[in-house]
Amino acid sequence: MEKSKAIETISLSKNYGKTTGIKNLDLTVERGEIFGFIGPNGAGKSTTIRLLFNLIFPNSGSGKVLGYDIIKQSKLIKFKTGYLPAEVNYYYKMTVKELLEYSQRFYGVNDSKRINELADDLDLKTNLKIRDLSLGNKKKVSLIQSLLHKPELLILDEPTSGLDPLIQSKVFELFKKENERGCTIFFSSHVLNDVQKICSRVAIIQKGSIIKLESIDALRKKMLKKISISFTENQNDINLELPATVDFKRVNNQMNFLFNGDMNELISYLANFQIENISIEEPTLEEIFLHYYQNAESGNEL
Repeated sequence: MEKSKAIETISLSKNYGKTTGIKNLDLTVERGEIFGFIGPNGAGKSTTIRLLFNLIFPNSGSGKVLGYDIIKQSKLIKFKTGYLPAEVNYYYKMTVKELLEYSQRFYGVNDSKRINELADDLDLKTNLKIRDLSLGNKKKVSLIQSLLHKPELLILDEPTSGLDPLIQSKVFELFKKENERGCTIFFSSHVLNDVQKICSRVAIIQKGSIIKLESIDALRKKMLKKISISFTENQNDINLELPATVDFKRVNNQMNFLFNGDMNELISYLANFQIENISIEEPTLEEIFLHYYQNAESGNEL
């Protein structure tokens, strides 16, 4: 018998009055993978997660998590799944250790060793009161809380917000270790670079619908670079017609465009001209989404 998918939705839809949360969402996450779910705020990421946990009800469609129906068997889903919400609120008078021990009891677990190991991984002192913690340390507590019971599936909603880069690196290592243990990870974020670091596949969501489903390797090959070139003078004979050049803008002797082709081919072409300055950067998240979304709306290939 084929093992059930970690997450599977069929035409799942949710409206908030006249506002669309998600629309006819077909999503499949395989067991054992680290899956990225990315889009700007308001795209439908949190709505999808809330539906998976039966925190809100769909208008239509269906879904399963670990083989369990999201409406009829939501208690089993919550028992076998770890969840990190984007924002958390705790009993502020408790110490970290007291809170984590309290949380473990919801799963019938009493494992101080697990708490200590996870706290050590994230450099978190468990004797501190919740009220005395920084935003970053509160995020660490919520991360540990989601992993206390060794879940089969870990659902993360903006897991790196509030964390400094050094701690983010430790968090990614922790996720990889849990994945090696057999935990499937669903990583929802608006930070494309974070998703690229850890995920094997990614779905890009726009206005409640998935507009692109891609492996990270394929996405990297198509990854856009933001290029800005200043020429020593206004050279009208420059005719940049490389097929991988998009969103081209030119004002006098200044050119700006996005590029996802062979960089050697571009540099070889530009060597024919007198260049004053050139910069090659990662585009902003907004520029990447704008490119994908404009193509989706126009019906062009992404």
